[in-house]
Amino acid sequence: MMKILAVISAEYGKRHVDNLRAHSPQNWQIETWQAPLILPPVIDYPEDYLPAEFPAADLLLSFAEHRGVAELLPDIARLCGASAAIVPVDNEAWLPRGLARQLCGWMEDIQVVCVTPKPLCSLTESEYWVTRRQRIQYDQPLIAEFARYFGKPRFDVKVDPETRTIQHIEVQRDSFCGCARYVAEQLIGCPVDEAPEKTGLLHHHYPCWASMGIDADFGDTLMHVSGNIFKDEISEQVKPYRQINYLVPGSSSPESGETTG
Repeated sequence: MMKILAVISAEYGKRHVDNLRAHSPQNWQIETWQAPLILPPVIDYPEDYLPAEFPAADLLLSFAEHRGVAELLPDIARLCGASAAIVPVDNEAWLPRGLARQLCGWMEDIQVVCVTPKPLCSLTESEYWVTRRQRIQYDQPLIAEFARYFGKPRFDVKVDPETRTIQHIEVQRDSFCGCARYVAEQLIGCPVDEAPEKTGLLHHHYPCWASMGIDADFGDTLMHVSGNIFKDEISEQVKPYRQINYLVPGSSSPESGETTG
């Protein structure tokens, strides 16, 4: 059994926890703690904002929408007994990059492995993103086990080779929020040539709750970064069945190409 404590503060966290509870393995036990909605700029005495005890947990998740909660997480980890933590950066206002680095240091001091995937749906069993080009490797069995089921979306797409339409999609790894399952359901019957673009639209319509402000580490919004993660995965899956049109020199219209697979 894996015991999980999820820290939430509003709808972003509630949505994630609802999806985890609906689709996690039966031997996972998920408890939640509602963080205070108002916290001071600097928290001198974390115990003033925490209960005397927490339910025992192996893994700590933080879906808080307030940067002050990061200062409480080491004490929460200590009180619940967690040895690992997943603290996403889906919005720099909730967890700025500098504070994320500090948090990892605080957690390391109490022997808790902490990962801060940016965006959250970049987490795999062995690494996560923090900038456009930087990936951080980690080695923590609890986080890796969790990331087998939730994190960077992973699909197994079945295509009808005659009609070149998607017939079935198995979600091998869902996103935390459930968007991967939604995308998979809506893509059934979609022509493979339209699938990547439709994936991006579906991701937006779900909707993704990652930040829509330009992030300095990516030069793009985290919502678009997340959407591209989905699109790239679907593109790779349908690549053998897509058609490529080639422009013939001197011609104003594309010449029909051949399938790539």
